[in-house]
Amino acid sequence: MTLDPDNWTDFRQQSHRMLDDMLDYQQHLRERPVWQPIPQAQREHFTVPLPQTESTMAQAHARFMESVLPYGPGNTHPGFFGWVQGGGTPVGMMAELLAAGLNPNLGGRDQMPIVVERQVLQWVRELFRFPDTASGLFVTGTSMANLIALLVARTRALGPSVREQGVAGNRLVAYTSQAAHGCVAQAMDLAGLGFSALRSIPVTASFAMDIAVLEQTIAADRAAGLQPFFITGTAGTVDVGAVDDLEAIADIAARERLWFHVDGAYGALGMLAQDVAPQLAGIERADSIAFDFHKWGQVPYDAGFILVRDGAQHFATFASPAAYLRRDERGMAAASPWPCDFGPDLSRGFRALKTWFTLTVYGAERLGQMISDTCRLARYLEQQIAARPELELMAPVALNIVCFRYRCGSDDAGRVNADIAADLQESGIAAPSVTTIHGQLVLRAAIVNHRTTEADVDALIRATLMFGASRCATSHD
Repeated sequence: MTLDPDNWTDFRQQSHRMLDDMLDYQQHLRERPVWQPIPQAQREHFTVPLPQTESTMAQAHARFMESVLPYGPGNTHPGFFGWVQGGGTPVGMMAELLAAGLNPNLGGRDQMPIVVERQVLQWVRELFRFPDTASGLFVTGTSMANLIALLVARTRALGPSVREQGVAGNRLVAYTSQAAHGCVAQAMDLAGLGFSALRSIPVTASFAMDIAVLEQTIAADRAAGLQPFFITGTAGTVDVGAVDDLEAIADIAARERLWFHVDGAYGALGMLAQDVAPQLAGIERADSIAFDFHKWGQVPYDAGFILVRDGAQHFATFASPAAYLRRDERGMAAASPWPCDFGPDLSRGFRALKTWFTLTVYGAERLGQMISDTCRLARYLEQQIAARPELELMAPVALNIVCFRYRCGSDDAGRVNADIAADLQESGIAAPSVTTIHGQLVLRAAIVNHRTTEADVDALIRATLMFGASRCATSHD
């Protein structure tokens, strides 16, 4: 029984309406709230039993328009400052439609979608000045990319036998900064090495890894009979957007013969911007780089990427001899090696197409300028904070993240700022998040969306002052 439409003409007409609705949504984002709470009645529409009978696509679309579209996470909106999430583009949306229509599985075999992915890999090599022998792979996001890099480094350190014998009895230790994303520790767990084998190195006043402490910790571990093998430097920390001294880490890794990995979830793509790239000096010396096209690259979710300098070592970590993955010189089983030889996924979507469209349509120069603009807006926000005595900057602004708070003499200043954040989100005016800096809860504005302007920053400031005055007054009552 086919699942194709009974009437293709009706289906095309409904499809055109659906496409128009999404284009209207993106065109008129500013007329909508950034975010709004979900009414209980809308939640209940998605607690029904499994449908047993047919419905129409028009009915499903109507439910989407009423119950889903108005209550999204908000990251497409120019007033979204909550987390480092890209805003997407109409170009990427249309490419996703094409990819879904083709519906390829990019695990392997000889097909043009894999050729497209290899084209993006070539561009990534060029961007980071990696050799032609470097390998790369689209993954869900940097969490998975970091895990893959760690597994490749683990195989190099323990030898290929680790794939059969496991990690029992190993004495491997790894290093990252206290400001690193939690997925680095999670990767140690998933790789069987354990949280305790990851050393969290303190940070300096600029929130970058303390290089002197890193060197001391490596020396102490070697003296204790442990085996250092892996250092993660961060290009754009999750809390404040700091960049570790990648050149210094590269020097230490080379001297100590350790794997040098860069978690560049969003910051790595700063290489596209002429004024940001110098802050990433040393990234080209990494053994591996993890990053997301769906953050600063504005590609629709999801589109993470892992780049590995030693393609042969990458292949040796994941390649499988399974009979059903047999390779040939001709036919559909040709064109080996396949993407499944470089990661854990055999079923893989066509993430490369929306990325290829984005890079092709906008070009590296325009994307780089967009990245520069988000950093410029962060500096503008920093200036607005400095001009208002009610507000206080809480961390240096390195890239595009600004941490600040509303000054309040109350003993519960943290609660006041948490309430301000929730007030801002529920107002629909702007949506920052919160984090903790030096033990104090603060507002965090991550400027990632290409649609954001100075007017959106001004709206954030005005609303923060309004809600702050109200909350602070209440806290003193």
